[in-house]
Amino acid sequence: MTDAKIPLRRGWTTGACATAAVKAALTRLWGGDWPDPVTITLPRGEEPAFALAHRAEGADWAEAGIIKDAGDDPDVTHGALIIARVAASPGGVLFRAGDGIGTVTRPGLPVPVGEPAINPVPRAMMDEVVAELAAAQGRAPDVTITISVPGGVALAERTWNPRLGILGGLSILGTTGIVRPFSCAAWIASIHRGIDVARAGGLAHVAGCTGAMSEAAVQRLHGLPDHAMLDMGDFAGGLVKYLRRHPVPRLTIGGGFGKLVKLAQGAVDLHSGRSQVDLGVLAVWAGDGRVAGANTALEALGMAPQLAPLVAERARARVLAMLDAAPVAVDVVVVDRAGSILARTG
Repeated sequence: MTDAKIPLRRGWTTGACATAAVKAALTRLWGGDWPDPVTITLPRGEEPAFALAHRAEGADWAEAGIIKDAGDDPDVTHGALIIARVAASPGGVLFRAGDGIGTVTRPGLPVPVGEPAINPVPRAMMDEVVAELAAAQGRAPDVTITISVPGGVALAERTWNPRLGILGGLSILGTTGIVRPFSCAAWIASIHRGIDVARAGGLAHVAGCTGAMSEAAVQRLHGLPDHAMLDMGDFAGGLVKYLRRHPVPRLTIGGGFGKLVKLAQGAVDLHSGRSQVDLGVLAVWAGDGRVAGANTALEALGMAPQLAPLVAERARARVLAMLDAAPVAVDVVVVDRAGSILARTG
């Protein structure tokens, strides 16, 4: 017997899969055999190989598909078929949104309004593949690339895309080509893009909440539109630190009592595995020694209901400290498990 942990298996981004599909399809369109598996070079020099799951061709086009393998990460696009169709363009590399790929409809994202939701790094990776193959064959790098993901419209409803103004499907993402299991980076990047969209749209008030119940309560309370609701989750630090550099006039933080206790006590990651409630400190705040013997923050609240407004005030103070005098007004809303507001401040 051993208690050694088995390493989590990493995977590949939609951008890496799309790039591999482009390379396979363009190789075939320009007269070569289907490369299967097809190897690409990622931004940091790694060279993964991808098996083809789909291939088709016509007189003036070819397309290839790769099944996305996200490794051990619970990625919504794990198992999706990423298809790239290539054909001649009137000049340069042109990107098109096929079935299941979204289109940008709001400013503030890394690609302009009206463009397919294919992020800059995947675009650069596909540009590089086209340039390499064109140079090897003495051709002009004039290619139209259409990316599609069957079922992508339904999958996109489980992502942040609708709130960000990416309509009609998924985004093609990735900065390294690699999906690292349970990485916080993708979630935090989505929070940042939400702030960018809010700023570009001139929103004066945004909200970050720890969960669906607090989000619904805050949205009702302030009458905020969907794209003002930032998917903060446990990543309070990721949200507030970005707002410090890219301020919005008003921020509401909403959450359950336990999560906001952690924020009030200085945690910036509110996940249960990465921060804990200090019940001894809560007892001092409450002026009630019984609280130190509570099993949970909720039990402590039952012993000392006066803690709700105290925690709201201290959480607000913590957020203001992280903002470091950035021009952002802050209020905090404490919500119970039924969605009722226990305390407000600011």
